[in-house]
Amino acid sequence: MGERSLKLIIDMLSQPAVLIAVISLIGLILQKKPANEVVKGTTKSFLGFIVISAGAGILVDSLEPFGKMFQAAFHVNGVVPNNEAIVAMALKEYGTAIALIMFFGMLSNILIARFTSFTYIFLTGHHTLYMACLIAVILIAAGLKGPLLVVAGSIALGLMMGIFPAFVQPFMRNITGNDKVAFGHFSAIGCAISGLIGKAAGKGSRSTEDIRFPKGLGFLRDSSVSIALTMTVLYVLIAFFAGRAYVESELSAGTHYLVFSLIQAVTFAAGVFIILSGVRLVLAEIVPAFKGISDKLVPDSKPALDCPIIFPYAPNAVLIGFFCSFLGGITGMFILGASGSIVILPGVVPHFFIGASAGVFGNACGGIRGAALGSFANGLIITFLPVALLPVLGDFGFANTTFSDTDFAAAGIVLGNAVKLLGPAGVAIGLAIVAVALVLFGFQHEKRRDSDPKAEA
Repeated sequence: MGERSLKLIIDMLSQPAVLIAVISLIGLILQKKPANEVVKGTTKSFLGFIVISAGAGILVDSLEPFGKMFQAAFHVNGVVPNNEAIVAMALKEYGTAIALIMFFGMLSNILIARFTSFTYIFLTGHHTLYMACLIAVILIAAGLKGPLLVVAGSIALGLMMGIFPAFVQPFMRNITGNDKVAFGHFSAIGCAISGLIGKAAGKGSRSTEDIRFPKGLGFLRDSSVSIALTMTVLYVLIAFFAGRAYVESELSAGTHYLVFSLIQAVTFAAGVFIILSGVRLVLAEIVPAFKGISDKLVPDSKPALDCPIIFPYAPNAVLIGFFCSFLGGITGMFILGASGSIVILPGVVPHFFIGASAGVFGNACGGIRGAALGSFANGLIITFLPVALLPVLGDFGFANTTFSDTDFAAAGIVLGNAVKLLGPAGVAIGLAIVAVALVLFGFQHEKRRDSDPKAEA
């Protein structure tokens, strides 16, 4: 496979906007919609995810100086979890294998959705790429190569793309109030734990969206305003500890450090606002369009979409989740340092996206208390799990970064230790057995449902 062809495949499949547009196009065509509705639905789905990506880009850019100021303020060094960094390294070494695993893994996901009870089509393309990279690195480090590597990797990827959304779907129903959309982000374990903590500890706690403010502070009911003001306090505080000299010489290009902090904080709020707008646009188009896929190709299937899809359901929980997850990361960092282990620094970007998601899950099951405690636990989890992942990554385990999200770490730890225990061939056979068992179970489930229309799908 040529380098240009390889790049084309990876770039196409890793872009959620392209995948969503293609799914919308297919779904609308299968429903035999008029040409004008097909064009409109496809374009708006594409546009919606571009809007979400633009908002996420603004967020990431505004959070980068926050992370640098934090490290400068407290003089900490260690491993910074960053999916993009380690994936870039992996693609240079194993690009062909990763592209093949990603492509056939997506086909595997569709087959699993069609023939098993895990009826979820995972549409977060960049996370599919990241998981394909993780699987390839672990299997190659264990000695797999050639067709066996691609087959085993594709089955593993397809299973993960179906199982993880199913794992958190009961909590998603609490969040959205329906069963139309699934969670397509590999932070399902942390979010599920947050939901469980919310159920256990949040009894009687009101929702984050029901927080009552005095009349004089009524403007805080607007989530954009409350996010902007809260982040301003955080940025200014961290900038103060980092020092004026550092901020103005290294980050702000001479702009006064307080002005720079204020701009970054409000830019962060703008990014959240843009994401929420894009999510509303996508949900209005992708759910009706996906009905064509569900009815004709993969019955009862659900689109599994990126984590910002749940942010509009509890914007206050998004902010609480980020803050408490980051606190959990700082706590975990000090625990690792005190124990003499590898220190995992709290990456601001993963703590925002994963912590915010955990906050929404915790709030749906346990209100304010669930959002705070659940996302704090998530912060601890994404600090400790990467330490256990490093040994199974081979040469990549010695890089100064690692995967950041809970499912990457958990899947990598299980797969890496399974390869050590069973050997490469044993893992490949085991994955095939699991896939066949799920298919057989899916057929039995479908038969029961057909014979008893009242049975739960």
